[in-house]
Amino acid sequence: MLTPKILTTLPQSTPRSVLADLVAGVTVAMVALPLSLAIAIASGAAPETGLVTAIVAGFLISALGGSRVQIGGPTGAFIVVVHGVIATHGFDGLVLAMFMAGAILVVAGVMRAGSLMRLVPEPVINGFTIGIAAIIGLSQLPDAMGITLPQGTPADALERIPAIWAARASFDWPSFATGLGAVLGIVALRRLFPRFPGLIVAVGSVSAAVMLLHLPVDTLGTRFGALPDRLPLPRLPEITLARLVDLLPSALIIAFLAGIESLLSAMVADRMVGGRHRPNAEILAQGVANLGSALMGGLPATGAIARTATNMRAGGRTPLAGVFHAGIILAVMMLAAPLAGHLAMPALAGLLLVTAWNMSEPQHWRAQLTTGRVSDRLLLVLTMLLTVLADLTVAIGVGVALGLALRLHRRNVPPADWTPPER
Repeated sequence: MLTPKILTTLPQSTPRSVLADLVAGVTVAMVALPLSLAIAIASGAAPETGLVTAIVAGFLISALGGSRVQIGGPTGAFIVVVHGVIATHGFDGLVLAMFMAGAILVVAGVMRAGSLMRLVPEPVINGFTIGIAAIIGLSQLPDAMGITLPQGTPADALERIPAIWAARASFDWPSFATGLGAVLGIVALRRLFPRFPGLIVAVGSVSAAVMLLHLPVDTLGTRFGALPDRLPLPRLPEITLARLVDLLPSALIIAFLAGIESLLSAMVADRMVGGRHRPNAEILAQGVANLGSALMGGLPATGAIARTATNMRAGGRTPLAGVFHAGIILAVMMLAAPLAGHLAMPALAGLLLVTAWNMSEPQHWRAQLTTGRVSDRLLLVLTMLLTVLADLTVAIGVGVALGLALRLHRRNVPPADWTPPER
């Protein structure tokens, strides 16, 4: 079924339910604001592209999606692939790859391919998620500690680790204290007040302390300048056959990640609210959202598990919460953009370090490495190592191929009793 959930839930809405969704939307927006900025910066894009993605894609995913409570926007899973595409093809190349990925997802949704995403083996998903988390954490260590790396330092883990060590003399105590303060604040607020939007409070409080104490710490404004206070005009990228061919692997990875993460998030949400999402409508919405985000100069988007969970904990129960969340971010962008310039870069790095840690789901490491089939454990470790040491495309390709081969082998299908027909 391709019918958006919002068309099912709107007739059942009451003033009380709309108010609950509004409160949830405001809460999620306060979480999404600093996270969207941090993800954009870590991806090698301008900070405002994260806000554009949260507004445009967040609205489209909620308005067209197949989940009651899904919240969409930029996520950490895309940081690695986006950074690689921008470094190789520029931001315009990323926009074209997003257009292609959006088109792939739209076709997949129309062809009812949403259920096929569930065939991807769980060890592969866990492996590349842990690998991506490790890369994100490694990329944020310099900002979190105030270490200045030489211009053009590679993003590859094997080259970045020695570069960080070689630049250790530039370690800056005020930056380190700022990043550590943000991490401790986020963790403490999440434990003490789990329904409270602790991300914006922790990052904002630490940044305010930096400003009031006049600490020599890099901020969003000093590094990137003032944020715009409005959405950009729609713009198409340069499209040529050669660019389409070059960017096809990146487009396939973006489409794969958007589809997998959105359906995983929707399934988690189903268990939390006792609902049932529409996978094909969700895939179609992801495609339209990525087309819209690309048109407005944003980043790839998908359903965000952490923000979706925040939405549910805050009382959101219909897609209106996601629509409100996008509207609140737009309002903040238009009315309070200058304030964002005071956000401290080490605090945003600390936020992403916490995000990377949570992405890796350390509470499941023991079970993943000690229980289940040995082949599944080896597949998880192999996918993780390929993600960190090789390339995300290689990791997913090898992992999915091996995982499906293992699944086919376990079925132990007997050979078919088949004789050639007489001609």
